[in-house]
Amino acid sequence: MVRKLIKSLLEPKAYPEATTKVRLVETHVSFIFLTDRFVYKVKKPVDYGFLDFTTLDRRRFYCEEELRLNRRLCPGIYLGVVELRETRGGASFAGDGKVIDYAVKMKRLPEERMLASLLRQNEAGPAEIAAIARVIADFHAKAARGPQIDACGSTLIIRGNWEENFRQAAPFVGVTLSASELAAIRRWAERFLEEKGDLLRARVAGGFVRECDGDLHCGNICLDDGVCIFDCIEFNDRFRFIDTAADLAFLLMDLEYAGRPDLSALLLQEYLAATGDREMEGVLRFYKVYRAFVRGKVKSFRVNEAGIPAQEAAEAKGAAARYFRLARGYTLTEGLAPPLVITCGLMGSGKSTLARQLSFELALLLRRSDAVRKTIAHASPSQAGVSYRGGIYTEELDRATYQALLTEARSALSGGIGMVVDATFRRRGDRDDFRALARELGAPFFVIETRAPERLIRERLEARRHDPEEVSDGRWEHFRQQRSEFEPPAEGEAITVDSSLPVTGGVDLALRGMGLPA
Repeated sequence: MVRKLIKSLLEPKAYPEATTKVRLVETHVSFIFLTDRFVYKVKKPVDYGFLDFTTLDRRRFYCEEELRLNRRLCPGIYLGVVELRETRGGASFAGDGKVIDYAVKMKRLPEERMLASLLRQNEAGPAEIAAIARVIADFHAKAARGPQIDACGSTLIIRGNWEENFRQAAPFVGVTLSASELAAIRRWAERFLEEKGDLLRARVAGGFVRECDGDLHCGNICLDDGVCIFDCIEFNDRFRFIDTAADLAFLLMDLEYAGRPDLSALLLQEYLAATGDREMEGVLRFYKVYRAFVRGKVKSFRVNEAGIPAQEAAEAKGAAARYFRLARGYTLTEGLAPPLVITCGLMGSGKSTLARQLSFELALLLRRSDAVRKTIAHASPSQAGVSYRGGIYTEELDRATYQALLTEARSALSGGIGMVVDATFRRRGDRDDFRALARELGAPFFVIETRAPERLIRERLEARRHDPEEVSDGRWEHFRQQRSEFEPPAEGEAITVDSSLPVTGGVDLALRGMGLPA
């Protein structure tokens, strides 16, 4: 029945306005049909416990709620609730037969102007983030308050929300998260509620629990002729009656998930400047853990949906696992000052893979020497280098590259942002320069040396030749020369990681070496 309905609604004739094509986007709770100029959002007849769309009346009611609530932040986009009817030619929004469902109709927003898309294209910067912060701050200042809303900010309700999440995530142990990850996050959340419940109660007393958005992430923000924030939570009051810190934490977390902790820090800075709400910083980590965990759970739901294409299921599984790892990472770094982490190792030894995953899990800025070198040399990322120690790999450009990385590290740490520097660091002197910077700024400093069997290194280096997106120019014919020049870390200087392990296993080794309870 559902597949028959989808087939009908993929036909242009099912819509009252002319359209050349229709595209379907499916989430765990909705079928979203995109025509040339409009969007029709049909709620799935599902019951997840926290959400129940199983009856026609419920779906109509929540369509009307979605319209009412989203007009707070995106008034010109939400057009109305429309009837889906049964016609001789199938389900249609243009017929006059029996009403079989309802949909929210919206103007179609330009996908290339969505914040998620702008981040992928590296087109979201300080101006865009500052504009978003101002809109959110103004929205929170005007959001409704009251006794019913305050009640949802109680530790009892918050604890219940966590317990619901843990129950619903448990079936995915061994699929999208490990038993140890689930247990570690549970212990951390329970300890926070036990030891710091007074912070949560103070937030209620201070008037910071309000009728918020509830689903404030990069995919729900469009920067086209202003800031449009859409698709808030309409289906459950307790997910919308929340601390403003919980609302903001979702977007902070999502920017960090996208690899932009610098923009997350800027968003927070701009928001605090607009609101003066410095007390929220005491609960932000708690809510970022919560938001990442919920996102992992929701992505996990998608994995088991009937009829989902294999590729989409695999993508959902990978995204869920990453969100859970990010949630765990937030718990590990509580109380740790923003660190400076540098990699060290021969080409092909797994530095970049480990650096990318480690920086993600700990929400640290990542800088890669290969990209910085090519920027300095005015070379395109895909432009191949020349012979070893020639072209853009001269001693002079080596020095310039490490100096640029050192300058970026100083800027990040001075702004309260930790950094992972992905580079060979073959010279002991370069490692010493970064150690001295960390000591000067009072930042924790770690050297992580990656190693791998020579056979595996050769396989990796040969595979690079066929990867058009690979920035590194390291090749097998350069390996032995680099090895002869490499100045290995002294005993106790570095955390050694075998990169032949799965990357998450390597990250866990690095974290334990950093003194974090991974």
